[in-house]
Amino acid sequence: MYSHASESLIKQAREIQESELQKFYSRLMKMLQGKDLGHDTVDSLQRLHLILSATKYTRTLPLELQKRFVALLSSPAEQHQVLSAAVLRETLPLTGQELNYYQDNLGQLNSHAAGLLLSQAVSKGDLSSLCTQLLRNLESRPSEGPTHSLMHTLPVLNNVLTHSPECLSEDQMTLVSKKLVDWLRYASVMQGVGTSSGGFFTGPRSRQVIKLNWIISELDGSVSGDFFTVLCVGQGFTEDQWMNVYSFSMLRHWLLTYHSSCSTVDADDRSEVDGSVVSMVSATSSSSRLLPPKERLREKAFQYCQRLIEQSDRKAHKKTDTELQKACLVEAVCILDCVCVEDASLVYRTFPCIKALFGRLSSELSYARVLLPIAQFYLNHGEMAAVDCENVWKVVFGRFPTELFNDPFLAHELLRFLRLNLESIELRVPQYTRYFPNLLKFLAWDSPAMVDDFVDLLPSMVTTGTAVELLHTLLDLPCLSATLVLQHRSTCLPISEPVGRSFVSLDAFRNPSFRGLFLFVLRTEAGSGDTIDRLSTLHELLVEAADWPRVTQCARTVPVLLHVFFNTIVTIADEKLLAHLILVMLERSSLLLNIPAYIKEIHRVFSCHLLRLCKLHPSLVVNQSHELLEFAGSTANVYSKEELYTHVVWVLGEYLSVSCDSRCSVSLITSCFEALEAVLFEITSSAPPTGSVCPAPKVINTLMSALAKLASRSHDLIPRVSLFLSKLRTVTRSGSVAWCSDEEDLVAIVTRGEELWSLLKAPGVAQSVLTPPPHVIAPQWHRDTNVALPLQLRALTSLTHSQ
Repeated sequence: MYSHASESLIKQAREIQESELQKFYSRLMKMLQGKDLGHDTVDSLQRLHLILSATKYTRTLPLELQKRFVALLSSPAEQHQVLSAAVLRETLPLTGQELNYYQDNLGQLNSHAAGLLLSQAVSKGDLSSLCTQLLRNLESRPSEGPTHSLMHTLPVLNNVLTHSPECLSEDQMTLVSKKLVDWLRYASVMQGVGTSSGGFFTGPRSRQVIKLNWIISELDGSVSGDFFTVLCVGQGFTEDQWMNVYSFSMLRHWLLTYHSSCSTVDADDRSEVDGSVVSMVSATSSSSRLLPPKERLREKAFQYCQRLIEQSDRKAHKKTDTELQKACLVEAVCILDCVCVEDASLVYRTFPCIKALFGRLSSELSYARVLLPIAQFYLNHGEMAAVDCENVWKVVFGRFPTELFNDPFLAHELLRFLRLNLESIELRVPQYTRYFPNLLKFLAWDSPAMVDDFVDLLPSMVTTGTAVELLHTLLDLPCLSATLVLQHRSTCLPISEPVGRSFVSLDAFRNPSFRGLFLFVLRTEAGSGDTIDRLSTLHELLVEAADWPRVTQCARTVPVLLHVFFNTIVTIADEKLLAHLILVMLERSSLLLNIPAYIKEIHRVFSCHLLRLCKLHPSLVVNQSHELLEFAGSTANVYSKEELYTHVVWVLGEYLSVSCDSRCSVSLITSCFEALEAVLFEITSSAPPTGSVCPAPKVINTLMSALAKLASRSHDLIPRVSLFLSKLRTVTRSGSVAWCSDEEDLVAIVTRGEELWSLLKAPGVAQSVLTPPPHVIAPQWHRDTNVALPLQLRALTSLTHSQ
């Protein structure tokens, strides 16, 4: 909300009359004609910007005033540049002639002027014209124009390429490549005159007095003995040194945009040439100048990145310089990966350097974000260079999640790396799926931020070998979250420090007798067992963690991931594995961390996918009939697992049939009937246990329906069902019952019982209704031309539509 004063100003700006606006234009024109632009001019510019931006209608400035604003874009005062660019952005888009006029009359191309031209370009032709102007600045000699005009050219050109890469011609691409080569490799090695203007090198040293003819230094203070790079130190910098920095910052984007299309052709041309021979030829410095511009830029980029890697080994005096080294290493390795993708012959020259860099940094966790581009390089080129990548994946998938699970930046980068390269990783890193317990630590620690990544990644972790253990791990994800919290607190709180009441589980975490439980939860790789025997003990130790924010957030993500898991497993698993998963669902339904909302959601997910699995493979019901009957025969499950219990009973009644599986015998149907009958009789003859609510009508109706279905398949059981249903009607007539507290629910139950009783009086009809054949369940009468229904529908359609 705006303040009252702000709203008043905006209202005045919106209601200004055209005549008053023209007078204001005239006054502003006179101000801009003066040599000294003071505070009054700045206030007027700000007022004009408010007037233009406060209304939804776009206005047009007088042409002369527009020209004044264009001239103001080249003002030495940045405040004037910002205000003039802001005003011109609020006006109507420029026509082609006006745009050309602006480009031709800009005295100095700064970031604000170039940004304005980019925003006002309405077609690819305008962008091409702007690129021509930018490249004209690149071609000009320092004496032909302002000294700092080039420093804003490359960032704007890079922005143009992002929006419309096709706006450059082949000749223009060649020109830029040549310029990039010059700035990257042949920048001055002498310090500039005057103070540094900031950028990468902003700091106390940039404000010191500069002595002439000093050679630039390395970050460790030694005199630089090679060409200038972004990691060179100086108290002042020349324009070509600044262009060196800008060139490096846009180099990867340039290579990816304009060199990738040519690399395929180049690779095909060299496909018959041995890579090592090409490598030796391209390695000769004398032939570098004879290469075409694109290949020469590739070579110089290779040399520049190797120089940066060498410089990064120097001990920096300042912490900010150490961070700069890390950032430059990331970019250097990415550029090397890029040039090796374009030119495979460079792989053999690059790998020794990358391998040495990995060996130097792999033990330093502070360089974790540098190691990810190295892993990308190994993934892309390790097979071609025939190198062993096992140690790289042990660090990336093993050590990083184990020790840096609480680093959000690394987590984002690593998961992004996995998502972008998932197909290659599945093909070239088969051990990737083995590390799913470790990778899930990122999700357990920061579930809201990571859940989208794992929705995409989880299907790749589901295999026939990992499915069972992965299901257990997902169900124990809140336990993993709580254990990570305890591990983090354990490192922060000394053992000698007394632990408060809210950290009782921390004592258990430090207790050697429970150490094995927590070590299993924190395991790095899969394969040590699907789960643990003392899972209930672990849940008791973590009972206080149920209301920890991190744990509750993690618990909310588990149902989402379980849906992804089951949607994936049905596409790859056989019936034996699916039968095992059903056993896991039944077993784990009572072995979950005590978070009521979490338990309820898990039971709902289990119910949904139990139905789906049995519908896809009805024979699973016969295969697991013993376990399903054991679960359905427990009255306690009616009250504690209502949702899952209802679906188990429905599955037994629906698919325990000869039509679904020929192995279904009368004895099996009878044993199932007796188990369900006993439960139904027990819950309808007594009040619910203390602390439990009455069973839902859905449970009782499902039990009655299941009994009726089973009886319709074994007619000897019909009298027993009929007897129960008649007793049920008699009991309910006497008034309220202890097992149902709501009168409407009781009426629904009795009504359902009477319907089933009526059906069972005609056994043949009951079987057709309760267990209909497939063609009745999925009718296609509207497609059958042998029946009269389509003809009737067409006749009705013709009658209801007006002629």
